[in-house]
Amino acid sequence: MSKIRKTGTKSRPRTAAGPARISGVAALVGAASLLAGTVQATAAPLPHGPAAKALPGEVVPGEGTATPALVDGIAERTRATGNAADAARAHLAGKKDRYAIADPGRDLAAPKTLTDGGDETVRFQQRHRGLPVLGGQYLVRMAKKDGARVVTGTSGRYFTGLDVSPKASVAERTAVERAVAATRADLTEKLTAKGARPQRQLSGASHGLIVLPQGKGVLTYHVTVAGTDPTTGAPVKEEVYVDAAAGFPVLRYSGIQTIRHPGTQGSGTKLDGKKVPLEVFQRGGAYQLRDYKRLAGSSKQTLTTWDATGVEAEAASGTWPAGIKEVASPKKAFGKAATASGAVDAHWAAGQVYDYYKKKHGRDSLDGRGMAINSLVGVVENGQPFVNAFWDGQKMVYGTGDAEFKPLSADLDVVGHEMTHGVVEHTAGLVYVGQSGALNEAVADYFGNAIDVEVAGNAKSPNASLIGEDLCRTQGPRACAMRDLNDGRTTAKDFLGVTYGTDNGGVHLNSTIFSGALWDVREDLGGKLADRIVYKALGEYLTPLDGFTQARAAVVAAAKDLGVKGARLRAVNRAFDAHGIVPGWEKAIGVDSDRLFGDVNIAGTEPGAGGGWWASSKSDDEGGEPYSLYVGRTDGRGTPKIVSPNDGRYHVHPDTDGTSVAWAAYGANGVDLLWRPLAGGPVRKLWSSPRAIGNVHVAGRTVVFQETGQSGLPRVGWITVGDRAPRYADGGDSRVATALPTISGTKVAYARTLDGANGEQHLTTEIRDLKTGTKTTLAPRGARSGLSSPTLNGRYLYWLVDDIEDDWRQGLRRAKLDGTGVTDLVPEQSENAYFQAVDASDQALNLTHWKPRSWGPVWVPLANEHLTKVLQADLNGKNVQRVSCNRGDQIGAAADTGRRVVWLDGTTGHTDLVTRNRPAGRCA
Repeated sequence: MSKIRKTGTKSRPRTAAGPARISGVAALVGAASLLAGTVQATAAPLPHGPAAKALPGEVVPGEGTATPALVDGIAERTRATGNAADAARAHLAGKKDRYAIADPGRDLAAPKTLTDGGDETVRFQQRHRGLPVLGGQYLVRMAKKDGARVVTGTSGRYFTGLDVSPKASVAERTAVERAVAATRADLTEKLTAKGARPQRQLSGASHGLIVLPQGKGVLTYHVTVAGTDPTTGAPVKEEVYVDAAAGFPVLRYSGIQTIRHPGTQGSGTKLDGKKVPLEVFQRGGAYQLRDYKRLAGSSKQTLTTWDATGVEAEAASGTWPAGIKEVASPKKAFGKAATASGAVDAHWAAGQVYDYYKKKHGRDSLDGRGMAINSLVGVVENGQPFVNAFWDGQKMVYGTGDAEFKPLSADLDVVGHEMTHGVVEHTAGLVYVGQSGALNEAVADYFGNAIDVEVAGNAKSPNASLIGEDLCRTQGPRACAMRDLNDGRTTAKDFLGVTYGTDNGGVHLNSTIFSGALWDVREDLGGKLADRIVYKALGEYLTPLDGFTQARAAVVAAAKDLGVKGARLRAVNRAFDAHGIVPGWEKAIGVDSDRLFGDVNIAGTEPGAGGGWWASSKSDDEGGEPYSLYVGRTDGRGTPKIVSPNDGRYHVHPDTDGTSVAWAAYGANGVDLLWRPLAGGPVRKLWSSPRAIGNVHVAGRTVVFQETGQSGLPRVGWITVGDRAPRYADGGDSRVATALPTISGTKVAYARTLDGANGEQHLTTEIRDLKTGTKTTLAPRGARSGLSSPTLNGRYLYWLVDDIEDDWRQGLRRAKLDGTGVTDLVPEQSENAYFQAVDASDQALNLTHWKPRSWGPVWVPLANEHLTKVLQADLNGKNVQRVSCNRGDQIGAAADTGRRVVWLDGTTGHTDLVTRNRPAGRCA
């Protein structure tokens, strides 16, 4: 039951599981909805009776905390002298009964103050026992009146229930190693000939300890893993949080966002044929796309466009590519080359975005303090055209485009979108996962679009709401656009609950729910006022882990601050109502599956099933405890029971055959392979490894697993209860990669590499009979580029093959257990061969399937039909049907007996373990 995805960089969703797959809660209700495993209650009601009358202004209670999420409409004097941060702390300290912040001087650190005329907003970072708390930010808004400071409101997240030791048990070096190993395992879930021997390296850098606000707090190391995908060469930048007590990655998400002389004015022609002025700089006999004018009055930094022609995207992400130079021209009028590369568009558009934020909001560059603005153009991927763009936290990077799509700098709203990610990073810091990630995307879309329509003056155009509509070379705007802010989507109807493995928890999938509401606000109130409201909400109200409900409250509060009331305030609320962003909106999402285990609150591990039983990891209701292992009946009868010791380790990667259960336990000093009979008895430690263990499967008293070898290559091992040590499929040869084991009875199968006569590598499957010792190696077929998901059902071996490189499809292949009868049940050339994983029972095949988008610039799915779904077929690969019509992400499908299957489902915004005992048939 190996869950393997084909690694890709275009439209392939990343949902399947591997030894360290992320499958945490996608978009939970309320406050900290984006942390893996965080369960949120609905907002507590306001007090009634006399206590209610004592509340100042409007108070919105916090969720899971005694500190209010919002206090608005107050006018309370505080310290007039000293700096704004001291005055804000004095207010909080004087109102401990309201804010429940015991020591603002100790627990609120690193203040940032935003000044807007006489108004001041102080943004504090929460610290617990000296350590920062992820998403713990609290804001205090003040106005100066008659020589005094008056607090007008507060908002944010301060977690009052934290009680975790700041002392780590895991060495920082170990945390970095495990973060890198988890990222590598995720990127190499499919064995590939190209990736069998690591050609490119991933490296990790620790940012130290940080507290995740789950339950009483989880002490973690924050590690950034950067480098390249070992299979595709695509750039990688993963933010990984490793439990500092057990060393298991509990949260992961992608991070991919001098004396100067006066310049002169040149010109260039954009890709749409329009000639535009450009701020340039003359050096020697050439003119460079370097703008000194815009930042001359503040930081003296520059706005520069760089020639990165031929630079790989991997080398441009998170690092500065060596040897690149400013785009240059011998004349002030830049020629065709600068137009074709997108350099003219990028330079002109970056200036327009800077001007918008400076003139409309008084913001000096993306960080508000005059940071340099750099754009790279001409980037490629694996030597091929790169149809993409990204903000990496430092700069904008634009690909070459291709025969159909221009470089993405060719549309101002795309440039505005990417640069606004920088503004978000330096204001609310919305975490790029789940609902807060969707808010991040929504705000970037909103301002990118606002800048575009302001500059173009086309706010009344029927295409004004489109993002990326100007990118196509031959097709029309609507065929080319990435998103439409006026698409009319509502949460109850269109919210797509997905796990973290898909689109970082739905950051693009669900963004138009909120950006659509903001678009409606702009239509009703006009661009000038609406832009001020959204900008004020971003800088003075929103905090890193906010969800849709909190963001609505932030926008409404910001509108009130700006004097919006009456019919106009009703229009703001009506926009959110129309898009379904109301308290409790998540409850409107229905499912057709039976829930076996709710809110499992796990990341990086998936369930197992067999013999009428399931096995799954689970945290506590708040997601704050290390994972324990539970088992239960797949028909839902009885009560799930815990089988793992409560010892502070993470008990993950379970499997069961209905008689026993096996799993891996991650601790500070290593990873143990554990086994226990379902009928009861002690937990047995079968093996202990200093390296990662995953893909655990069990048949009776024998367990197979995948371990990372000393060489960094995967190796398959098996061990029987009572054995002193495992045996390995590679025979001790560190040059051989073996991976993705499966077991049925006494037979084990797995994928492996073979060296060809000319030194090239082939991929194949092997079957071993552990009783007789015989080994059957299936002959390689074709120039295979990938092999994944072998599964045995006692009669056949099934697996997925990728013979056609870069077509995103995998064919379904079958063989008898003696190695004969190799048959392609679903050829890779088949229209529907977009499989990620297969798991076989005695009666059916359960296939994890996805549907690609029809075009390329955006690598995320477009709608529900593009999410991974669980399909079922007969043992000949025929009569394929949807198992469930649930709208959300479906991953980790584990076959039980007959036609029953269990999986992790993200439809409701929670990650639940669910089941069906027959296919749902046709889905509307």
